[in-house]
Amino acid sequence: MPTVFSHAAVPLALGLGLGREAVPPRLLAAGVLVSALPDLDVLTHAWGVSYAAPLGHRGFSHSLLFAVVVALVGAAAARALRAPPGRALAFLLVAGASHGALDSLTTGGLGVAFLWPWSDERFFAPRAVRVIAVSPLGLHFFSRRGLTVLASELVWIWPAALASSLILMLERRRRSRRRPGGRA
Repeated sequence: MPTVFSHAAVPLALGLGLGREAVPPRLLAAGVLVSALPDLDVLTHAWGVSYAAPLGHRGFSHSLLFAVVVALVGAAAARALRAPPGRALAFLLVAGASHGALDSLTTGGLGVAFLWPWSDERFFAPRAVRVIAVSPLGLHFFSRRGLTVLASELVWIWPAALASSLILMLERRRRSRRRPGGRA
């Protein structure tokens, strides 16, 4: 899995790219939390749940259904997030679903249970794009291997996030400069 730091890259890039008006600070903070939420599944190891089980790491909490449910909860709290419900739903859905997508790009693990509960099958992205070093769990993160993962993320995740943010910012600027009655 990428680190908790890099799971935040997607909502941060969207928030910066779309601007505060589209993504208010509270919604952005919620998106960052939602992007990391699926990895709380590591706590199930303490209860004896195996990594490969549907309730194990990269299981149900990494599914698209989980992302939808969390986004629906966020949409119900849209007023507190200072965003319209539809916008909160869309932003939090992307933030939540991005977690499994990034995990599927890693070089290790058992894959991601995107289709749980309909299937327990675990999926990876095609091998050619599985370039992110898989992060060690727990205190093992604070090791040479953990630094290797951070370096991998600095190469593969953050430049793409920054480029996406810049593209969104430039498009937002272009649209704001259009004259009324101009081309759509």
